[in-house]
Amino acid sequence: MAGIGFELRRLLRQDSYLGLLRAYGYAALIGSGPWVISILAVMTLGILAAAGQGDSPVYITDFLVSVTWLVAGSLIFTGPLQLTFTRFTADRLYEGRDDEVLPSLKAVLTLTTVASLLAAITIASTLADASPLAYRVLMVMGFVLLCNLWCVAVFVAGVKHYRQVLAAFALGYATTLGLGLCWQGLGITGLLGAFVIGQALLLFVLLAMVTRHYPSQRPWSLTLLIHGQWQPKLVAIGLFYNLGVWIDKLAFWFHPATSVPMIPPLRAAPLYDLPLFLAYLSIVPGMAIFLMRIETDFALNSQHYDQAIRSGRSLEEIESWRRAMVISVRRGIYDIIKVQGVTVAALLLAGPHLLEALGFSDWNLPIFNLLLVAVAIQVLFLAILNVLFYLDRLTPALWLCVAFCASNLGFTLITQHLGPDYYGYGYALSLLLVAVIGLLRLDREFQRLTFHTFMRRR
Repeated sequence: MAGIGFELRRLLRQDSYLGLLRAYGYAALIGSGPWVISILAVMTLGILAAAGQGDSPVYITDFLVSVTWLVAGSLIFTGPLQLTFTRFTADRLYEGRDDEVLPSLKAVLTLTTVASLLAAITIASTLADASPLAYRVLMVMGFVLLCNLWCVAVFVAGVKHYRQVLAAFALGYATTLGLGLCWQGLGITGLLGAFVIGQALLLFVLLAMVTRHYPSQRPWSLTLLIHGQWQPKLVAIGLFYNLGVWIDKLAFWFHPATSVPMIPPLRAAPLYDLPLFLAYLSIVPGMAIFLMRIETDFALNSQHYDQAIRSGRSLEEIESWRRAMVISVRRGIYDIIKVQGVTVAALLLAGPHLLEALGFSDWNLPIFNLLLVAVAIQVLFLAILNVLFYLDRLTPALWLCVAFCASNLGFTLITQHLGPDYYGYGYALSLLLVAVIGLLRLDREFQRLTFHTFMRRR
């Protein structure tokens, strides 16, 4: 996201409070906008549809659960490819070979479409044979579209036209919302059909933006699939991070004591799911700081440091850029903790009134409060991983993701056994563990960076 971050820095040069608010406002929407907009659109569609029906029909809950499973499944399925493709694209842009971007994207989208389509059809025909045919067809289409959307989203930040990016997401989910309200009489088929059309529109708009920004005369390029372009560590990191994010939810969904059956074969855990999605809305301020401080300030200092080494500058200048990198990381992490901490404190105070206004049970409040803290730590963990990626320290990043996935599953299973009073502690404790380890690792990496500088100079 550094590309968009650099564009937003121009707003800061206006040296006014309005420019400051605009810069961080856009950063908040870009950093967390797609996730927040999707949650708000889907939840708003469910609430409005329920309001129009009096009592909330069963199909509205089925729709919300179906979309949640689609998002979870598509992120886990494409996780191994996303980081690999991101690194491949970044390397080509660094080399000035922009014409290889679009042909490689076409190859990736073709591969993703075929693989996701086969996987979705297999699951729909074997595990969901009791569901209506129209529902299964729409679920297959939604899964394939989301898998492709995550691949195209790799380029969104590089396009730099942040207003167009936000407009694309707003258009896609506004279409979902509008069509869903018009077709709610069709039940879950109408709501899911509206979601599929909205995602298809969003995908093609973003794809058109990428095509215009990275033109190429070559129709295809299989360079990414050639041996040597794939990095197994990036594949593993993408898998374990996304699996780690969702594995506690999967544990709740598959456990019969903590979940309820929905439309076959899907299950849901209302006591855990609802407060979690609300808690995720609190990431907006933290993601704004993440984009402006880590993805922009640190990225710029890292670029200067790398250029100083490659151009043979003095050790004093190289060391000065190393110190600038360290300062920018520490300042960014401190700002994330400060801003996200204030946000969490405010929501902890407003939590009872917020849940009451939304019609949630008092049972959700303790879990909501705990998950607010967990989500805040997740923003910090994401920042730590991002710095390790910039330093090209993939092995520590991989072990952190493996530890996150394993500890989240282990702690969650223990808390499930202890009872509802402990729900959410597994997710929070696992994130706290890897965040602390990650911070200690960052200090060690920056201390070693001077030694590597001398070695490269020699």
